[in-house]
Amino acid sequence: MAEDSSSTASCSGKNKNTFLAGGVGHHANGLTKSAGSATFTSSKPGAAKKLVIKNFKEKPKLPENYTQETWQKLKEAVEAIQNSTSIQYNLEELYQAVENLCSHKISAKLYKQLRLVCEDHIKCVFFLNTIFTDALDNVLFLKKIDKCWQDHCRQMIMIRSIFLFLDRTYVLQNSMLPSIWDMGLELFRFYIISDQKVQSKTISGILLLIEKERNGETVDRSLLRSLLSMLSDLQIYQDSFEQRFLEETNQLYAAEGQRLMQEREVPEYLHHVNKRLEEEADRVITYLDQSTQKPLIATVEKQLLGEHLTATLQKGLNNLLDENRIADLSLLYQLFSRVRGGVQALLQHWIEYIKAFGSTIVINPEKDKTMVQELLDFKDKVDYIIDVCFMKNEKFVNAMKEAFETFINKRPNKPAELIAKYVDSKLRAGNKEATDEELEKMLDKIMIIFRFIYGKDVFEAFYKKDLAKRLLVGKSASVDAEKSMLSKLKHECGAAFTSKLEGMFKDMELSKDIMVQFKQYMQCQNIPGNIELTVNILTMGYWPTYVPMEVHLPPEMVRLQEIFKTFYLGKHSGRKLQWQSTLGHCVLKAEFKEGKKELQVSLFQTLVLLMFNEGEEFSLEEIKLATGIEDSELRRTLQSLACGKARVLTKAPKSKEIEDGDKFSCNDDFKHKLFRIKINQIQMKETVEEQASTTERVFQDRQYQIDAAIVRIMKMRKTLSHNLLLSEVYNQLKFPVKPADLKKRIESLIDRDYMERDKENPNQYNYVA
Repeated sequence: MAEDSSSTASCSGKNKNTFLAGGVGHHANGLTKSAGSATFTSSKPGAAKKLVIKNFKEKPKLPENYTQETWQKLKEAVEAIQNSTSIQYNLEELYQAVENLCSHKISAKLYKQLRLVCEDHIKCVFFLNTIFTDALDNVLFLKKIDKCWQDHCRQMIMIRSIFLFLDRTYVLQNSMLPSIWDMGLELFRFYIISDQKVQSKTISGILLLIEKERNGETVDRSLLRSLLSMLSDLQIYQDSFEQRFLEETNQLYAAEGQRLMQEREVPEYLHHVNKRLEEEADRVITYLDQSTQKPLIATVEKQLLGEHLTATLQKGLNNLLDENRIADLSLLYQLFSRVRGGVQALLQHWIEYIKAFGSTIVINPEKDKTMVQELLDFKDKVDYIIDVCFMKNEKFVNAMKEAFETFINKRPNKPAELIAKYVDSKLRAGNKEATDEELEKMLDKIMIIFRFIYGKDVFEAFYKKDLAKRLLVGKSASVDAEKSMLSKLKHECGAAFTSKLEGMFKDMELSKDIMVQFKQYMQCQNIPGNIELTVNILTMGYWPTYVPMEVHLPPEMVRLQEIFKTFYLGKHSGRKLQWQSTLGHCVLKAEFKEGKKELQVSLFQTLVLLMFNEGEEFSLEEIKLATGIEDSELRRTLQSLACGKARVLTKAPKSKEIEDGDKFSCNDDFKHKLFRIKINQIQMKETVEEQASTTERVFQDRQYQIDAAIVRIMKMRKTLSHNLLLSEVYNQLKFPVKPADLKKRIESLIDRDYMERDKENPNQYNYVA
């Protein structure tokens, strides 16, 4: 390299000095650059200096034969790179040479010459490789193509670094020309990969390797990555590879889906599909182009899932749900969510399953004892599946509610009755299964099931009857739990639904106050008596209807009743008291050989036992005559005393049933570990007749409600067609009604002159004021 000479200038006094700073010429690759001249002028000490730049007098020229010699050097360097031999010249020198040629407008010629050299080399490479194409096996051929490509890339990178100036000036300014790198790609594509034989064998080889990998064999993934990257760089990935790859993938998974659906169980099949999807996603990450991901995954999903949605659900969903296979159900939902129509198909089968399974619980009368508990368990199960497996999907929640509503009402009235009885069993004293918190949770769950029932009035009737028993016999487990249940019912059905139930509680509270006053009254009147009387005053409209039964009470009891009647009517004139002997209960003091006991018994049991103070043995007919108890009720009462667990009476002849002519005597040898013994009050247990009468009362109440609704609508609308009237009545009623029953009620109202048929149009009704 040339060195710059330095020049110095000094100034003194007022003298004007001029110095010329000359430059030594720079020689590089035979080209000389002439230096310009610069003049520095200073007039006074401390004054500013002036720099004048002058143009060259003439444009520098290249030496003779420079272009030819320089190209020869460049060509040798390119060939050395292509043949992997050492380059004779300094790379910087070569770069400078390209810059010099470009500066003197030889760029176009230089580009063409470079292209020709590259083209000749690729032709030579192609010729050498095609000789071995047939002889090589698949992997060796692919490795040879890959080496050829890697060499080409390495060579083009080095060639481009030498001709970088050409690439960044001339090529960049001519948009029609490909860059040196793109030119290399064009040539490789045209002479090597576009050859039918080479391309076919390359693509087939790649597909064969992928097929082997899919079959579980280990393949060279880096080779695949390199070759597919080559196809992508050469811009033939989609046309020559991707289309064929997707077609083969489609065929493979179509056949695999058909075969495995026959061979495998659904959980196993689902895990296989998931594994396949993970494998294909991994292929995209590892060696396939990113653009292939969407069509590839869509193909796998379509062939392994989309084509078998119904078959998968029919074959395995019920088993998965029956066995509560949470992990498998989660996977099923996750996979079906990926396919169009998958979630909808699953939703449809989900509804059908709930309806079918729920119907088996509700329809079968043999399951009545366990129906409510099974419904609660089933509801818990489907809730958990929706939360955990179906990602709390709102569609599945709503579908579940509709399905429950459908199957639970397939058997009218019975579920409502059994739910009322179930609540009774949980709220009754002696239920030690649950803490207060657990009881509250259970009531919440019951209310969810209760919402699905159409005949809520049936529930109310049975619930009222059971609540009455709990309150009157003092068998309620917790007043708080009772009031909590009332509050839930009020919130669900409105104040009108619970008004009678709330009235029952008020009656019980008022009765306590009345009894406090009655005791004070007894003390003031100084009335003697060794019987303590407790009376509950029940408002008839609030409580269930009880059939009054006249029985022969002992004189002491009759006297106390009269005293109370006088006391009560003295405070509340105009009221009528009716004694309900079926609801009475007593505590009797008894003396056996073993010692004294207290017997907690019903009023009917009391009347029977008191007879044995007067005699030792009585026949069924004698007891019936003395007590006045109705025959079937008396037989149940005697059965509880002589055939139950606590047998305070003995029966002759011995048998479980009470027959005509049976004789009863006091069991002096009666033994029991407890001092106070409760003898089961059989008359408090519900009979078939009681159930029927409760249902009948509900049915009768419904008739009144239908009549009231029809009259209300007609009064407001005056004239209405049959269909519109039915539609409005259905909207107002809170229980299901058959059209035939509605028609009967309309006819009944016409007969009673509440409405009439239109004389011109028999399908229309008019209100009669």
